[in-house]
Amino acid sequence: MRRPALLLVLPLLLVAGCAANGADPAGGPRSPAHRAEAFDKRAAEVAEAWRPSPDWRTGYVPLEGPTVLTGDPRFTPDTEAAFRAGWYRAEVAIPPTRVGGEIRFPDGRLTLPLVSAAEAYRQLDQGDPLPCPGRPKRPGRPTPGGPSVEPGPDGWTTSGAQTACLSLTVTGVTFGAVPVRTSRGEAQVPAWLFTIRELATPVARLAVAPTAVTRPPESTGPARPLADGLVGAQNLQAVDGARMTVGLGVGACDTGITPLVWERPDVVVVGGSITRGTGICPAVLKLEPVDVTLAAPLGARPVLDVATGAPLSIAPR
Repeated sequence: MRRPALLLVLPLLLVAGCAANGADPAGGPRSPAHRAEAFDKRAAEVAEAWRPSPDWRTGYVPLEGPTVLTGDPRFTPDTEAAFRAGWYRAEVAIPPTRVGGEIRFPDGRLTLPLVSAAEAYRQLDQGDPLPCPGRPKRPGRPTPGGPSVEPGPDGWTTSGAQTACLSLTVTGVTFGAVPVRTSRGEAQVPAWLFTIRELATPVARLAVAPTAVTRPPESTGPARPLADGLVGAQNLQAVDGARMTVGLGVGACDTGITPLVWERPDVVVVGGSITRGTGICPAVLKLEPVDVTLAAPLGARPVLDVATGAPLSIAPR
């Protein structure tokens, strides 16, 4: 299923004429069958090179970010911009008391140090938006004489497009657990749940202390570039049993975007096939969501990028 592509501000090795990213040393066009054959060969090498550390099976290796939505927040453009930027304000006291907790994996449990609600809120809150003359700071609450915006803990937020002038209002906080995809499958992870006035569902901040988190390896695959006509995957966007949505990194003029998957019982490798555009192309990388159906439910199998060999994480929500 093709969806509208999202533009990313990421470097891409493209030049005038849409030169290939990681061109085939032999040069020349490749048919879809040749690209699929090259993908399978590369994917088998990536799978053979996969050698995770012992923590992959015994520790806590999250494959999504520490901020999680617990349901459909019913975003508006302004509230989504505030969520993505990390703009919050608290109307209640955030307790500094630490609590105990454990992660429940499909194959066992693990007790790890946690952070307090106050520490979690400090990680969540990335500052405040710049004031926008004539617009309220919070939806439906116009401020006489113009907006009133207090500086956040990190000062004014100045990076990125200023598409909103509001912060999300925290009206309560509770301790709980949320499902998180990890190297050991979907786990129930302790989290602080912040009730937000402007959203229909709480925002969860995972409570595991940063010192107890093991990061996945960045690269384990072959060092050589991909063959011409192949592209790598940037992230996982959704997993539902044997169905996945993967974000492929493609060029602005690429067409014929087709997902490719290679799997065995312990690992899955994903990437894509494209036809390079001709003419002058913008030097940008597009994130193209594509759907993949596996032969069996994904379970705890890692999903590896065919370009780097690195395990893919769930995209920020």
